Amino acid sequence: MNKNNQWLRQAADRLRRQFTPRRLALLVLGAGIATFGLHNIHQRTGITEGGVLGMLLFVNHWTGLPASLVSPVLDLACYAAALKVLGAGFLCTALVSSAAMAAWFKVWESLPYLLPDLSAQPLAAAILGGLFIGVGVGLIIRQGGSSGGDDALALVIHKLSGWGLARCYLLTDLTVLALSLSYIPAWRIAFSLITVTLSSFLIEKVQNFGREVPA
Repeated sequence: MNKNNQWLRQAADRLRRQFTPRRLALLVLGAGIATFGLHNIHQRTGITEGGVLGMLLFVNHWTGLPASLVSPVLDLACYAAALKVLGAGFLCTALVSSAAMAAWFKVWESLPYLLPDLSAQPLAAAILGGLFIGVGVGLIIRQGGSSGGDDALALVIHKLSGWGLARCYLLTDLTVLALSLSYIPAWRIAFSLITVTLSSFLIEKVQNFGREVPA
């Protein structure tokens, strides 16, 4: 019994060290920003994302299943495949951020849309959506978390293929965008490419803000 209590105390101490209030707050904030953009812009305008976020929208469109349900299922599938690559520390943080994403989706789905419908202005929707995704996901990754299974999936492909990580991310994005042609017109996929490009740029900038080392 004492050994069990000691193990529980040690586990609790590790979690407290890993999830400081500031880190936890930034993970939750990043999840809120990213899901706000996905729900209020992407899901309304038919402009999708790449990777698992785009797959979430794909599944939501064809099955009607809520994002709050689909999000953790897709994430867990990717994390299970990548457990040996990522390690327990990353996986624990990723699961927390994924849970925050699912919880925020539940919040946004219970409310009326909070932004004007930008369906008639796809360029504005692509840019604004990319801003929300880039800043939100950037905050999550900066804290060592994951906005979804994208990061885990890209690392698995990286290990199995030996490709550069950026190329692995591009592969998942383009694959999902190709699938999205089944319900999004090709001309709108062009705007999705704008969102993917902008969000990827911002994710890297937010992640490295204040950390850049001069060459």
